Amino acid sequence: MTPTTRLAAALCLLLAAAVARADSLRFCDTPKEPDAAEQDALLRFTAIVKDELAASGQDLALVSRSGLNLQRIGQRYSHAGISLKASANGAWSVRQLYYACDEKKPRIFDQGMAGFVLGTSDVATAYVSLVFLSGDAGAALERAALDDRRSLALLGASYSANAYPFSLEYQNCNQWLAEMLALAWSGPGADVETRAQAQQWLRLEGYVPTSLQVGLLMLLGAFVPWIHGDDHPSADKAAGRYRVSMPESLERFARAEVPGATRVELCRSGSRVVIHRGWTALADGCEAGKGDEVLGLD
Repeated sequence: MTPTTRLAAALCLLLAAAVARADSLRFCDTPKEPDAAEQDALLRFTAIVKDELAASGQDLALVSRSGLNLQRIGQRYSHAGISLKASANGAWSVRQLYYACDEKKPRIFDQGMAGFVLGTSDVATAYVSLVFLSGDAGAALERAALDDRRSLALLGASYSANAYPFSLEYQNCNQWLAEMLALAWSGPGADVETRAQAQQWLRLEGYVPTSLQVGLLMLLGAFVPWIHGDDHPSADKAAGRYRVSMPESLERFARAEVPGATRVELCRSGSRVVIHRGWTALADGCEAGKGDEVLGLD
């Protein structure tokens, strides 16, 4: 084997490893359909999530789910939206950006909570996080989210799963939500109605996106149509990282911006549901910690 051949073989192996690690980013592949028992368990889990929403006394919540398997890059949650009690689609439906694979374009979509929870790729262990926003901040976000014109005004034309938060080139689902927070919370006189204005406000407010150390995954931009790197700063790419809006960064920002914001995390594994209250993370493996509530689905 010549040096050139060895190099080519090594690059192929590296690319194969990167692709193997990126299984979770293939969200346009048809997911495995949960069997009847798993669907029943997830629907029962959804009912508990909706009970938490109703018991909060609030009219909306930021809601995140463990959709794609991103644990290998340190993220439990991949997808976030706004759960609205007054949604015309049904109480606690989730307004969100999603990528329409057939149309190859992003859309704003109102989805019932059951469909949102069923979107997880790991039906055996599902996680949901709820952040409740009371007072003026919650009311302002509710008004903005229920306004179709304003929600659609922040919809970008091109989707990228790893969109850079301070560029207009692309947008991912969580970045749309970050910009909705800017639109809702910027206050009178801030003139936040466009994506550019929202991103400027986020910068000024100190919004810090999630830093993902991805290394070889950057190679996938040439092969996967919903992953791009041309919008990211060259220094970030040289360091093997992407800065991206993720549920984790949205929750951190909401906690800093809204005094009194509260969080509830729920998980379901088998016939057990664990409810964890507070800003610390629920244990991996859906294991109950001190003070956690444990419910059975049977």
